[in-house]
Amino acid sequence: MAETSTSTPGAVPSVSRATWTVSGLQVDVYGLAELPAGASKVSCLWLHHGRLRSKGDMAPVANRILSAYHGKSSPGRGLIAVALDQRNHGSRLVDRRANESWVDGNETHAQDMFGFVTGTVMDTMNLIDMIESHLFGGDAHVTNGGGRRRIDQNLVLGISLGGHSAWQLLFADPRVTAGVIVIGCPDYMSLLKNRARLSQLKGFNAPDYGASFIGSKDFPDALVNACKKYDPKGILFGTEEIAFPTTAEEQRRLTPLLKSRVSGKRFQILSGGADQLVPYDMGEPFIRFFKAAAVDWFKEGNIYVEDNVYPTAGHEYSSEMRNDAERFIIDSVALANI
Repeated sequence: MAETSTSTPGAVPSVSRATWTVSGLQVDVYGLAELPAGASKVSCLWLHHGRLRSKGDMAPVANRILSAYHGKSSPGRGLIAVALDQRNHGSRLVDRRANESWVDGNETHAQDMFGFVTGTVMDTMNLIDMIESHLFGGDAHVTNGGGRRRIDQNLVLGISLGGHSAWQLLFADPRVTAGVIVIGCPDYMSLLKNRARLSQLKGFNAPDYGASFIGSKDFPDALVNACKKYDPKGILFGTEEIAFPTTAEEQRRLTPLLKSRVSGKRFQILSGGADQLVPYDMGEPFIRFFKAAAVDWFKEGNIYVEDNVYPTAGHEYSSEMRNDAERFIIDSVALANI
């Protein structure tokens, strides 16, 4: 474990950072030193960075959210944040080409990027299994009250590529109960279909608006099947279009899927209205369906969906987004005490 400190430009104070090796991965753990001595319950915020970035780029996010939480926290609960390098990024880089897009010469962009997304989900789930035993497994971590510390709440915040993985993680692991999805998309097939059009791929047939693209050389059947297994839209609808409003028959089909995947979870979706890389329109049909289910025919699921579009924001984590994410995380952590 290597101890370091972080510094954030501006008035936001930095928090402690410790780099641990867990399950063969280096992870940056923020906020350990600031945990209240009597806090036996700990919330853990998992931070997923964007494509071509690294875990170190999430330091300002951790500093801002944890500093805000420390001003409002109770002595009985602590909050830490954990950042990891996505596969083939940062300390895990093995092939720079695989991180590039079609226009930059990577012919397997669709497969590579989806593999990074699902890989990050799997890595995070494994880290959730193991990290508590590393951080709080020794006698030194016995609290003043005599009980051992436990991570009893997991949240995720992901940006861009990390936004895609945040969507998937929320659908994959019941232990992750709240998430901030920044400029991410719940419908990988639609997102890549649109990107293929803009990239003028030969495999994109303009007259059928990409209908033949799904299952083509650039988006093979094996990748389609992976989307059906891991991606929110693929899990619920496969390759079919999302019909809205949802019929009674569809509601009966979808209810058990939603119940098993997202009951009781909180979603905050932060999108740039001027984002051309991950356009809001690509995820909007799914988001519209999801919001309607939460407030109408699947009220029993107790899902909270906050959908914020910032008209002038592009593909970025803007100051307005940061303010809203901070509020959402602090509110979600407070709910863990209820």
